[in-house]
Amino acid sequence: MTAPPASLHQKILGDLQGKILSGKLAPGARIATEHELAEAYDCSRMTVSNVLAKLARAGLVERRRKAGTFVKRPQSQAAVLEIHDIKAEVQALGLAYRFELVSRNARRSTVADRERLDTKSTGRIIDLVARHFAGPKVFCLEERLINLEAVPEAARESFQDLAPGRWLLDSVPWTAAEHRISASNASGSVASSLSVRSGTACLIVERRTWRAALPVTHVRLTYPGDSHQLVARFTPSSV
Repeated sequence: MTAPPASLHQKILGDLQGKILSGKLAPGARIATEHELAEAYDCSRMTVSNVLAKLARAGLVERRRKAGTFVKRPQSQAAVLEIHDIKAEVQALGLAYRFELVSRNARRSTVADRERLDTKSTGRIIDLVARHFAGPKVFCLEERLINLEAVPEAARESFQDLAPGRWLLDSVPWTAAEHRISASNASGSVASSLSVRSGTACLIVERRTWRAALPVTHVRLTYPGDSHQLVARFTPSSV
């Protein structure tokens, strides 16, 4: 017996979303055509079209006229409110970039971890600390949590050669992000990591990203305040 249209819609949506979020359909991959999906699920093309439209609104796919539907590639730009690549920032300054992994620890999440990730799940995480260099100087300190429930493939990554932020941008589709920008004086441990004096004014950028409803990562990037600035350009909004 054919399932009711609403249930079939949910099945197709769940199947495609699961393949995208699991990585079976990688960023940039072409999704089957509406005709092919309609045949595979024995349903109307309207049902399939509605599913693809919903995935597009969620930011998981991109529909291109006459070309088809593709898994959306993660964005990477150096604007204040967008996900940016630290290596690209450093190279834009004309300086040599170097990445150093300080620590990598796979463990069960603590209460503090769950607050950072904004989740109630008591699952496992990867706790990473890294330093990014611009020439001979430390450009920023990275303190990151990766939620293995959302990104199980991260458990196989050592992050020795590729910075976790770059790996996530290349490998993990994200659907929402939150930025928090603040300033603080460097504590002893942070100052030591940044090779600055204790109490030095620092710029802190914290970011959380989500993969549908699951939190993917929380990162705290700490920059020496006298060597970094955030710039954004705006246009007037219509009233």
